[in-house]
Amino acid sequence: MNAKTSEEKTAGGRIQGLIKSFGLPRLIIAGFLLLLFIASPFVGANIFTQLTNVINRFGWNAILVLAMVPMVQSGCGLNFGLPLGIISGLLGATLSIEFGFTGGLSFFVAIALATPFALILGTGYGWLLNKIKGGEMMIATYVGFSAVSFMCMMWILLPYHAPNMVWGLSGKGLRTTISLEGYYAQVLSNFLKIKIGSFSIPVGNLLFFAVLALAVWAFFHTKTGTAMTAAGSNPTFAKAAGVNVDKMRMISVIMSTWLAAIGILVYEQGFGFVQIYMAPFYMALPAVSAILIGGASVNKASILNVIIGTFLFQGIVTMTPTVMNSIIHMDVSEVVRIIVSNGMILYALTRKTEGSK
Repeated sequence: MNAKTSEEKTAGGRIQGLIKSFGLPRLIIAGFLLLLFIASPFVGANIFTQLTNVINRFGWNAILVLAMVPMVQSGCGLNFGLPLGIISGLLGATLSIEFGFTGGLSFFVAIALATPFALILGTGYGWLLNKIKGGEMMIATYVGFSAVSFMCMMWILLPYHAPNMVWGLSGKGLRTTISLEGYYAQVLSNFLKIKIGSFSIPVGNLLFFAVLALAVWAFFHTKTGTAMTAAGSNPTFAKAAGVNVDKMRMISVIMSTWLAAIGILVYEQGFGFVQIYMAPFYMALPAVSAILIGGASVNKASILNVIIGTFLFQGIVTMTPTVMNSIIHMDVSEVVRIIVSNGMILYALTRKTEGSK
């Protein structure tokens, strides 16, 4: 009897340990997502189609969430200035189309053209964050908002001439939405795509994310990456050990800005169009929310946090409107999507000091 009781206690302790390590909030969100998948066939939604949608949205958004990792690890906090990187990517995308590149080549040209913008904006952004240590996240928010507002004027004033981008009557200023048909629409999503009935896996998209995630993971196992983590964990100790803390922070901000530029290009190719003007205004919030839901804190984040958080966030945002529409037979998808996404963002931000230990 005693042996049996001891085994039960051990098993209970293991279960509690697993729950604690995974996190009760994430367990509840994962359970709710599982419930939505189970309920979908009963309300008339095709579970394989829904699973495909979740996987697609994961692939399109994961790199934007990955962009959070370098700044969190270096002690710069959550990157609310993500729109700076997004603007770099949008400049790369529009210039690639302006110069006449088509097909898959236009995607890689867009990355090449976005890179110098990301380096310049990332350097300036990093310099600013080094000047206001302790208030990075608040300042970053206004930096992102200001950059988006400034670019609203520049999208009109910059000398673009491609007929499929500029307004037809005046020939000046870029359209709000630019189609990527004939350029890099679905270039990654269709690469090595596996399709079985209504279920499909965008292998190319997932591979591209995996390569970048592996590169970030490998970087943090180098001497520079270790120094960056030390600067974020204990800047005083790192400085005493000879680490240039400001330099590590600068590198992390540039990395984050560049990853955001790549992330928006992947996001665009998935949806098949480019949106400019005010479109990037709130794009940092879902990425911040996803990595926090994944178990990151304001000073510690990992690739696993990115994967778990992106899948849970995108899964809930994708599945909830579909199931709700099927239950009440009304198109309330956008209303439900706004309520759920903003609710999850609010929840995640109130948990910003928590995370995996």
